[in-house]
Amino acid sequence: MPHCRCSGGLGEPVFDKLDAELAKAIISLGGVKGIEFGDGFRAATARGSANNDAMLPSGFATNHAGGILGGISTGAEIVFRAAVKPTPSIRALQSTVDADGNPVELSVPGRHDPCLCGRIVPVVEAMAALVLADMMLRHRRIHPVSDQQLNHLP
Repeated sequence: MPHCRCSGGLGEPVFDKLDAELAKAIISLGGVKGIEFGDGFRAATARGSANNDAMLPSGFATNHAGGILGGISTGAEIVFRAAVKPTPSIRALQSTVDADGNPVELSVPGRHDPCLCGRIVPVVEAMAALVLADMMLRHRRIHPVSDQQLNHLP
C-alpha cells in the first residue's frame, strides 16, 4: 500500500499517535477492514532482537515499525497496508431481510466492480496525505519555527 516519507517528530506519544490517526482515517474509508504498519502482524511472531529498528548516526538500520515508533514519526518511510473487503453488492441472488424482518432474495443490478482495490489506492493515499498535513500543522502550532529557521532547514 502507500509509502511516504515525512520528517521525524510528527505525532504524540499517547492521545494523538501518528499511527492511530492514520489508522482512524484509513479504517473510516468504505470497504477497509484492517490496517497494519511496517511488519504488522508478522512482528507478533518475531523476537524483539529481530524486530528492533536499531538507530545509527545516519538514521535507522531497518524499518520494521513502518516509520512510526511510540506514535511519533521517525523520519523513515511510513509503510502501511490496508485490508479491503470484497464488494458486497453483486448481481447474484443473496438472502437478506426486508424492512419488516421478512426473509427475501435480493440481486443488485447494474455495474459492479469485482474488487475495490484498484480504485481505493488513490483514496487511501489522499487520506494519508490529509492526516500527515494535519499532523504537520499541529506540530508547527506546538513547535513554532521562524521563517529564518525554515530557510536553513535541509
